[in-house]
Amino acid sequence: MRITMRGRILGRGALNPRAIALVAVLATSLSACSASATPSPASTPAPTSPTGQATAAPTAANPGGIYANAPVAAASDIPAGSTMDKIKQRGNLIIGGSMDAPLWSQIDPTTGQFTGFDAEMGKLLAYYITGKPDTSQVVSSATQTREALLGAGTVDVVFQTYTITTQRATQVDFAGPYFTSGLVIATAAGQPKFTTLASLDGKTVIAGANTPAIAAIKAAAPTANVVTFDTDPKCVQALEQGRGVAYVQDQGILLGDAITDTKLSIDTNPITTEPYGIGLKFGDAAMKSFVNGWLQKIYADGVWAQVWKETIGTVVTGNAPTPPTIGSAAGS
Repeated sequence: MRITMRGRILGRGALNPRAIALVAVLATSLSACSASATPSPASTPAPTSPTGQATAAPTAANPGGIYANAPVAAASDIPAGSTMDKIKQRGNLIIGGSMDAPLWSQIDPTTGQFTGFDAEMGKLLAYYITGKPDTSQVVSSATQTREALLGAGTVDVVFQTYTITTQRATQVDFAGPYFTSGLVIATAAGQPKFTTLASLDGKTVIAGANTPAIAAIKAAAPTANVVTFDTDPKCVQALEQGRGVAYVQDQGILLGDAITDTKLSIDTNPITTEPYGIGLKFGDAAMKSFVNGWLQKIYADGVWAQVWKETIGTVVTGNAPTPPTIGSAAGS
């Protein structure tokens, strides 16, 4: 069995050969985690030196790890009674996110800690608000439940490869964008490949429920039969079971899938541009401005690039891409 990765990776370099080595290790050690509305702590591993040896133990004054160069909001940035103040008083940031998305947000089965690009970003925003490390908690969310979780106040923010769209922006506010991806087409290894959405016309195609892929498929392939599932692992499983000839999903998500699943073949030429945003409760302008200000700081001081390097950069060679301009996406 094999991984087939063809084309280019949006905003990234070439695939790192270490990704292939990771398949054997991760495929046997990672398992899907059950969805739950109970928040799970998103802890941070102990810091290491460039040689891989443990450094001095972190302290309250110098927490180390991803927090070593991370900013903390000034008291004047957190007005009394604001959402940020409520989070700080509570002592933790509650995040809607994934528990089974490689490279983005998943529980490491060996440590019980959340890892991945979105997971680390969530930890850093929690640190910015509370001034303390390890103060983020994750509530498992699906593509159909994110807006409801934000609207009900069950979660404070959503970090979940959450594409900014004008339709979604009528229900939630978006900070960012903080990452740019694009839709690509996955097929089961050994099966016919598809390089355009139009080539899927008349065929059964898999997509995530409530994702931009649905509209994109219908626009380019109006007679395609689109079948949807509420999570990415279910979509991948359906593809491998032959319940569709292709699966259309964000490149960033499928890149993570391909590391642990050798049955996937992915054409990595992006068909669209998909800006990821941080989901916020609709109408909370102060929180949106606050989070955008935090993004500007971690863009400028290199912390965003560090997170990219330690997550996505472990399987993609080259330097971190330039982060997207805040407010550049329609709906942000």
